[in-house]
Amino acid sequence: MGDLHNRLTRGQKAAILLVLDGLAMVASLWIALQLRLGELWPDRYWAEGWGLFVLMPLIGMAYAWTLGIPRIVLRSFEGRAILRLLRFAFIMSVVCAVLNASLAFGLPRSIPGIWGAVFLALAVIGRLTLIELMERSEGAARIPVVIYGAGATGQQLMAALRTDRDVRPVAFLDDNAALARVAVSGLRVYPPERLPELVASRGVRRAILAMPSASPQKRRRIVERLKAQSVDVQTLPSFEEMLDGRALSDQLRPVSADDLLGRDRVDLASPEVASAYTGKTVMITGAGGSIGSELCRQVLVARPARLVLFEISEYALYTIEMELRASAAASWTELVPVLGSATDERAVAHTLAAHGVEIVLHAAAYKHVPLLEDNAVEGARNNVLGTRTLTDACLAAGVERFILVSSDKAVRPTNVMGATKRMAELVVQDRQTRARGTVLTMVRFGNVLGSSGSVIPLFRAQIEAGGPVTLTHPDVTRYFMTIPEAAQLVLLAGSFAAGGEVFVLDMGAPVKIRDLARSLIELSGRTVRDEATPDGDIEIRVTGLRPGEKLYEELLIGDDVIPTPHPKILRAAEAHLSEVETAAALSDLEAAVTATDDARLRGILERRIGGYTPERSALPAE
Repeated sequence: MGDLHNRLTRGQKAAILLVLDGLAMVASLWIALQLRLGELWPDRYWAEGWGLFVLMPLIGMAYAWTLGIPRIVLRSFEGRAILRLLRFAFIMSVVCAVLNASLAFGLPRSIPGIWGAVFLALAVIGRLTLIELMERSEGAARIPVVIYGAGATGQQLMAALRTDRDVRPVAFLDDNAALARVAVSGLRVYPPERLPELVASRGVRRAILAMPSASPQKRRRIVERLKAQSVDVQTLPSFEEMLDGRALSDQLRPVSADDLLGRDRVDLASPEVASAYTGKTVMITGAGGSIGSELCRQVLVARPARLVLFEISEYALYTIEMELRASAAASWTELVPVLGSATDERAVAHTLAAHGVEIVLHAAAYKHVPLLEDNAVEGARNNVLGTRTLTDACLAAGVERFILVSSDKAVRPTNVMGATKRMAELVVQDRQTRARGTVLTMVRFGNVLGSSGSVIPLFRAQIEAGGPVTLTHPDVTRYFMTIPEAAQLVLLAGSFAAGGEVFVLDMGAPVKIRDLARSLIELSGRTVRDEATPDGDIEIRVTGLRPGEKLYEELLIGDDVIPTPHPKILRAAEAHLSEVETAAALSDLEAAVTATDDARLRGILERRIGGYTPERSALPAE
């Protein structure tokens, strides 16, 4: 039945349903006579009334087609469709009475009313029977799911999933004891502790969390309970994310790792901050990267006069320009894509002058720790000399504000990436001491969830491949923040900054990467293979610390923290090199880069960066 239904065109399905309704109209007349006369074979009116058996289906089928009744999708058959059938049955009852009286068919006057009731019953029962047959034939191929949350959102999701060809709702789960054993929208509500029973008896393989208004802490508690049953867990987004016009069933997504980080997302957006960028000309370097592209999106919301996208990758620049083109036009923002490198003095100076740039958000950087350990010269050229080029050009052009995107790896660094980012910070701090009218500041991030090269996409890819999930050390911990938090922090720094300080986000307690890996495995519906569960699906394998990798990261070098207008934002005034020391360090570093002298470069970084202790003994595991 399901295969036949899928092979038929929509017009063929409507024609079949129309014919079935026509047959129901004839049958309804006969049944109406049976009920009225109390006879099994009421043929006494046949001689003079047979014409009504011909006219009623012909007129009724033509009228039904005009109203579109056969084109009502069976999977969407519900209250409104029944009301349309009710109106059709009433009107056709009137037509039957008129025909019977005007053409003298001689049937009892009560027949039209009985006919309407019988036809409505046959039409509804017939459609429900077809739906049941289709669902039974397709049921084996559809994944049985339970919906956690029997409220309005859960009921809407259930209605949407009933028309889905991939999943089949079989029950609700809800913590509300008053709903236990109650049927909601045709599905029974069970307490969450009955999930193992549903997994065994109904073959449930997926649980969908339909509680968009629940707090992150409550959602995390629920997810922890669900993942213990080895079912795939999906969730609906928050109400704000749901207001984008997509169907409810299209917004299901796997539970993301940031749902399990142990803290609420910090909303740093505010009208006051956005107004700092309204009507301005803003340039974002690295505009096509993970952070840069999110900065572009959020800056556009503030309606700048002009947004300059400065990017070295042609494809990344093309992608972000295409994404932003419509929203830029809607906000009356001029979008200017510029292909270039932050290390190119002429290109940077020309871009700043040609477009009258007032604010620069510098997100262009090389950031992957192992790659920069093998490519230290290029890392220094881009991260340090590129920042010097930009800051000097901004000072010369009279730019109002310059914000550097830095990293927590710059704090007491053990790798080239962190050392070059700290050197870039020192450049900004040094230039601020001589700035006239330009505010230069910097923002330090922890690890950004979902950014290119971050651990979450890597773990997910390894899980999809069947494992193992690789971990460099069982005790590695990291601070995590979301991409929106990171972008909002940059914009905040641009509005709060007085010059030379470092801004960081209070990100709560650091997360143990091993726990994160285990959660992602369990949320995918798989089990961890270890000594306690040797028959598990995916192994977590420790490979050894990579060159330059730390067990933990820090956000601040010292304890001198200054409050800001936002309680979750910390501001620190940290020590920096003198003008002479900075000039000497940059001169030596530039010479090492020009000579492509890796050893000399590392020596300069070690001498000039306070706390830089490269871990030369940390080698990759075989």
